[in-house]
Amino acid sequence: MSTAPIQHALILCAGRGERLRPLTDTCPKPLLEVQGKPLIVWHLEKLARAGVKHVVINTAWLEEQFPALLGDGSRWGLSIRYSHEGAQFGGALETAGGMATALPLLDMPENSPFWVLAGDVYLPDFAFPAADGTRFAASKALAHIYLVPNPAHNPGGDFGLSPGGMALNKAPEQYTYSTVGLYRAALLAGTPAGQKAALAPLLRTAMQSGRVSAALYSGAWTDVGTPERLAALNALPV
Repeated sequence: MSTAPIQHALILCAGRGERLRPLTDTCPKPLLEVQGKPLIVWHLEKLARAGVKHVVINTAWLEEQFPALLGDGSRWGLSIRYSHEGAQFGGALETAGGMATALPLLDMPENSPFWVLAGDVYLPDFAFPAADGTRFAASKALAHIYLVPNPAHNPGGDFGLSPGGMALNKAPEQYTYSTVGLYRAALLAGTPAGQKAALAPLLRTAMQSGRVSAALYSGAWTDVGTPERLAALNALPV
């Protein structure tokens, strides 16, 4: 089986970042700096190295700052387009609503897999492996999600993981969803563009049908959700 990189990605950046106030009063979460670079730039660099060519960024809060800083993506060898939920719909559409709204901007063949990740997590070593994309493309799964060991702020976890690599709604050991995954548009069937919709119910329904695969990621990962977590990351030696 040939291994070709997934060429499309969606970075979710529409959240307000209430827990990071006052930092996010003037700067969107994904543009806050970690180790001298905006969080989202860490993602863009890794996506480009992995062979991704086309990126869509959904925005709402202070959304004009994204194109002002990132432009069209050409400095990373990427093509960046923006789904401005604030300007178009008056605010953020939640995860599934944002994904459904951004899909046409990805401009990809029907049923093609694409990467999705949140713009406010820090995972500097994740490589967006092409082999995972190839396996996912050949499967019947609607999503392939990456789980991480539970951080202190989410001790109960989100999903389980079967020995065969399938995501489970409940299991004796639960893990936290990293916000990174491979998806197909079919997961969002019936989710209207331009309307608020959560992702977790769609994933849980697909899990019941055995159509969400998963892998445990043990590399560095932080949900940069508070000023304290951001400060801790910036205090690490470079």
